[in-house]
Amino acid sequence: MKRILVIDDESSTRLLLKTILESHGYAVVEAVDGEEGMQRFYKGRFDLVITDMVMPKKDGLRTIMELVKMAPDLPVIAISAGGAISKERYLAIASCLGDIRTISKPFSRKTMLEAVDELIGGK
Repeated sequence: MKRILVIDDESSTRLLLKTILESHGYAVVEAVDGEEGMQRFYKGRFDLVITDMVMPKKDGLRTIMELVKMAPDLPVIAISAGGAISKERYLAIASCLGDIRTISKPFSRKTMLEAVDELIGGK
């Protein structure tokens, strides 16, 4: 079973992603921010990371930079609803860090599953 790390400070988004992904046969581990996400990443093996861009403690940008440095071949999906700048700008910045897939919030179940399946090849 493929393992996905979901990093987002919004509990509703984590629950939505967990529900969508687990119903499709993926194992999901959650983290509330980039700091906790990286702690979980170092303790486990993950096939994919989905991270929000705007979070307290350690934002998505810093989290993605660390992930790319530690595991350059790891697929990453950056998600954002925006913040101090528009979500499009956050996601454009994320895509400059490597082969990072970007998805705007709110997202559909279909959009998320298509991206995940494309990146890690199903179950």
